[in-house]
Amino acid sequence: MKKVYLIGFMGCGKSAIGKRLSFATKMPYYDMDHEIEKKMGMTISEIFSTYGEEAFREMETEFLRTFRNEYCIIATGGGVPMRKENREIMRRTGLVFFLNAPFRDVWRRIATLKKRPIVQASTRAQLEKLFYVRKPLYMYSAHFKVETEKRSIHDITDYIAFQINRFKGGN
Repeated sequence: MKKVYLIGFMGCGKSAIGKRLSFATKMPYYDMDHEIEKKMGMTISEIFSTYGEEAFREMETEFLRTFRNEYCIIATGGGVPMRKENREIMRRTGLVFFLNAPFRDVWRRIATLKKRPIVQASTRAQLEKLFYVRKPLYMYSAHFKVETEKRSIHDITDYIAFQINRFKGGN
């Protein structure tokens, strides 16, 4: 198990924690959305509007199938665990950490984001419904559920780094 996957709803802290984890563990950090944008030469919004959501979801799966085989930390997109194949790939190739943030915290972070196609196209009620639809699949995908409420990024990073080092110990 070389990879560390951070999963959870948009705005749960995957990118912020991923960057700090990279520093703490000396493992490279990759943001899946950023890697797909780089490969396609387009923003996620442009990919959605040009190719549609289903094509974007296939790009996420292709990323998981083909991304380099190295010790690294990957912040996934919020929809990645919705596909069974993605869940299987992540669980087989790495440790999966679900960053469980309450919806009110997530909403506070994403409400004004303009570059997220799903946020642009949805009401708060629609996003909250999506949040609760996805949550059981995040739980099912994860090796670890990490509660983020009332915990600092530092504490969350320390906990995940500890778990990584426990599993990496013999490698």
